Amino acid sequence: MDVANLLIMVIAIADWHGNVSPVFDVSDRLCVVEMIDGAELRREARSLRYRDPFGRAGEVAGTGAEVLICGAVSHVFETALINARVQVLAFICGNIDSVIDAFAEGRLSDSRFFMPGCFGKGQGYRFQHRRGRDRKRR
Repeated sequence: MDVANLLIMVIAIADWHGNVSPVFDVSDRLCVVEMIDGAELRREARSLRYRDPFGRAGEVAGTGAEVLICGAVSHVFETALINARVQVLAFICGNIDSVIDAFAEGRLSDSRFFMPGCFGKGQGYRFQHRRGRDRKRR
């Protein structure tokens, strides 16, 4: 095995009783998973102490995570995470074991992992906060 060509990745998942936490902003636990070539090497539970966006983003980045998988996330928390160089995959739901497997296999875009009403927006797309600007005028 050529160790130099192994893909090592750390992901963090907002955890709520073994499922993806529905709202990252108030989540108090992370499941941090180290993966090598898509296989889980190590898993660790971490508590989140900070409630402010930048403190929390620093905590997530401090785990070594390159990706955060979560349910809903406010714009300010998402911005803080992106500034901390953490990619955010939001509006994801499901059992953490299933989500880890789907992420490793490239199946996280399956509709069963979308939060109800989100229609796949979690794969790098934010909802457009148009506030009616695109509605047809009568």
